[in-house]
Amino acid sequence: MPGSVFAIVAVALVFLLAMRRAPLPVWAAVVAAMTFFWQTGIAGDGTGAFGFWSLVGWLPALGLAALSVPGVRRAVIIEPAFHKIRSVLPKVSETEQQALDAGTIGFDAELFSGRPDWHKLRAIPPIILTAEEQAFLDGPTDELCRIIDDWQIRHNEREIPEEIWSFVKQHGFLGMLISKAHGGLGFSAQAQSLVLGKIASRSPDVVTIVMVPNSLGPGELIEKYGTEQQKGHYLPRLARGEEIPCFSLTGPTSGSDAAAMRDIGTVRRGTHEGRETLGISVSWDKRYITLGPDATLVGLAFHLFDPDNLLGKGEDVGITLAIIPAGHPGVNIGRRHLPCGAAFPNGPNWGKDVFIPIDWVIGGAAMAGQGWRMLMECLSAGRSISLPSSSAAGIKTMLRFSTAYGRVRRQFGLPVARMEGLEEPLARMVESAYVSEAARAVTAAMVSRGEKPAVIGALMKYQTTERMRRAVNDAMDLHGGRGICDGPSNYLQSAYQMVPVAITVEGANILTRTLITFAQGALRSHPCLYREVQAVQDPDARRGLAAFEDAFLDHVSFSLANVLGSFFHNVTGGLFGSAPDKSHGTAGWYRQLWRASRNFALTADLSVALLGGGLKTKQKLTGRLADALSELYLLSCVLKRFEDDGRPDADRAIVELAARNGLYRFQEALAGTIDNFPVAWTRVAMRVLVFPLGRRFRPAPDRVGKDAVRLVLVPGEARDRLTRYIHVSRDPRDPTGLLEVALEKVVAAEEAEKKLERAIRAGSVRRYHGIDWIGDAARQGILTDAEAGLLREAEALTDRVIAVDHFDPAELKPHYTSIGHNSRADDSMAAAE
Repeated sequence: MPGSVFAIVAVALVFLLAMRRAPLPVWAAVVAAMTFFWQTGIAGDGTGAFGFWSLVGWLPALGLAALSVPGVRRAVIIEPAFHKIRSVLPKVSETEQQALDAGTIGFDAELFSGRPDWHKLRAIPPIILTAEEQAFLDGPTDELCRIIDDWQIRHNEREIPEEIWSFVKQHGFLGMLISKAHGGLGFSAQAQSLVLGKIASRSPDVVTIVMVPNSLGPGELIEKYGTEQQKGHYLPRLARGEEIPCFSLTGPTSGSDAAAMRDIGTVRRGTHEGRETLGISVSWDKRYITLGPDATLVGLAFHLFDPDNLLGKGEDVGITLAIIPAGHPGVNIGRRHLPCGAAFPNGPNWGKDVFIPIDWVIGGAAMAGQGWRMLMECLSAGRSISLPSSSAAGIKTMLRFSTAYGRVRRQFGLPVARMEGLEEPLARMVESAYVSEAARAVTAAMVSRGEKPAVIGALMKYQTTERMRRAVNDAMDLHGGRGICDGPSNYLQSAYQMVPVAITVEGANILTRTLITFAQGALRSHPCLYREVQAVQDPDARRGLAAFEDAFLDHVSFSLANVLGSFFHNVTGGLFGSAPDKSHGTAGWYRQLWRASRNFALTADLSVALLGGGLKTKQKLTGRLADALSELYLLSCVLKRFEDDGRPDADRAIVELAARNGLYRFQEALAGTIDNFPVAWTRVAMRVLVFPLGRRFRPAPDRVGKDAVRLVLVPGEARDRLTRYIHVSRDPRDPTGLLEVALEKVVAAEEAEKKLERAIRAGSVRRYHGIDWIGDAARQGILTDAEAGLLREAEALTDRVIAVDHFDPAELKPHYTSIGHNSRADDSMAAAE
């Protein structure tokens, strides 16, 4: 065998063994066999002499054989590595450990593995609702949307009307997550997500008062962790709306760093309702509490201490959650914050040395000190539902409004939506609407089947809210002056005002992107890392060493497979990547996604291995890695949605738009990580492995965006499918219903409009105020009477659509009854007055 052929075979075998993650004895045997063939003349120069290349082969073969012996391997590699890491690895704090243990891992682990199993993606259920859930979505939810007067809520009253409160209480909106056994609706996460999204498409303020009781708060916490007495007493009242809950977590000194709260409780004996009882003296100072000003039940997080060990849990019990009636002595409910001028109730509360019985701890004394775990477990699921649902709905709503307005509004003789300058933001909205809804549906389905996707929930929160921010800005740009002039007919301002709130709450996006998504994902979703950390921190060193050996060997084989696998798939352009059967024209995107996952796994693994705990301070790197992971997940959801929707041909352009742009953004995020990686040799190596042929992905070409936008500029299935599950009015008395009616009429009158435009350009008809240009065209035979009538209707509707509100100056004066203030002392003085 010629030497060149032997070299090719040898390299191929190395790639095969690495990518198949072969065990050490197999490596030793293959290297020994190859060396033997070379030395004996079966391959190579035919001399059979023991030369340099024989030595190069036998040394690693013998080394691998020695390491295949467990005792040798442990003495030479495993034990030194174990003790070194054990001595330098900072101990995971209790709150960090509870956060890590709170969520579950799912498809995110497939992406971290570099070898995603598409069968697992396809096994996630599509959107499925029970008959009861569908009826609720089509009935009470639509009815609620119809009775909402957004201008009245957010401007005239800056308050949620009693009519709305009564409606949501009467129909059980506040108890969607409470089980039927306790008087709630017991809806699935998918149903909750769709209900919230539909309400959000009508009013960000109203969806907030429905969202909060169905997210992280007393209802969910009591349902999952409460005592039977707490469940029996509170849950039916919460479900019926007889109690309005709030949850008090954030304080002046503990915003994003909630675990650093200074709110304190001390276990002691005291008097409650005339009887001596074991309880807690609590002092706290909270702010930004949604529903707080209207709450009748205050959920409270605080750090509990027990200096006399009355609970038997030591002095520092830990973060604890309690439920306190708002009218309890010592509880101070402050007045209202004004977050971005929103109408939903939000404000501070506080208390000093407030004595509560131990039974008010959620879950009773047994759950004292378990508050952080409880919060993280609920947040893992809640973060996956509330804001992604409202954000996805917001993006779809902006798209539906903007395409209708862009088709109705004409400038320079054509609809503005057909101008390339505005086609570009519309294409962004089309992509964001499709992608966000795809990911929302998949994530909600995960939660519905019992998962608590902490990593996916984090990336969904920041990705969907950021995409909503861009969609709202794009919509404002397209509407121009129509969008910035506020009033009863303005359907964009409420979303524009509320975007910063969504960006900030449930973990500000900057924090979620740079500190939570990748940092938590790397530890929990990496196939080996968490097992290694658990092993080295095991108090039983012998047991830890055995567990560490298994995890460490897996990690070595995983890393080697990533190095060679990534290079192989990049030089072959992803041609040999995995794609599921019957992918119906999307196999190429699956293969590129597989290739991208390989590259992500390699880059993530090297980042963790070389930077370790220092990753916490490399937040630009972790932010880019979070972006890369997000693009992988979102594109996976896009491909699944296309299949779940029955692979409509009309949507192929949208899938291509999302795939090309998503892969390009992934590439740039990974390139930014590599270009700024602080270890020089690794930076060079990663460039060679990940981009051996350069950065090959490009954004979607203009023609793809044009094809996608054309789908939504006319009424039809594609437009409805892209904006599904939002409230769509067709009442011309409603500003958004007027849009729909005008769009249909303008499209119907298109041919007549073209005739009129040609006549105007030719000078046959003059279009100025005071002239009946449509009548002139009809009299000249340019238009038929039917066409003239259709054009008059379309023009009248268009005039109403593009009109803006104007006011008497007196109407615009602030009508507040008191000046603002920023201290509890001010509240106390006001109360005394």
